[in-house]
Amino acid sequence: MSKKPTKSSKRPEKKEQKNWPAVVYIWIIGLAFGGYLIMEFGWRDSLAHPFHWLGGIAGGLIGIPFGWLWYRWRGDVF
Repeated sequence: MSKKPTKSSKRPEKKEQKNWPAVVYIWIIGLAFGGYLIMEFGWRDSLAHPFHWLGGIAGGLIGIPFGWLWYRWRGDVF
């Protein structure tokens, strides 16, 4: 006779977290807004409007590794 596995012997699989930590989003938003403001006031005389948005995008992209480093060293903010 063979033994059938009982239901209690099965362990539920652990789901991996698919979302990024909140601290990464905070860094992205903060540096994007800061980059936008720096380009807004720094390029005001030239009236080159696309540079403002490029500054925001560049700040947001720079915020991704900074956010992950913060998460790695200090953990999440919540």
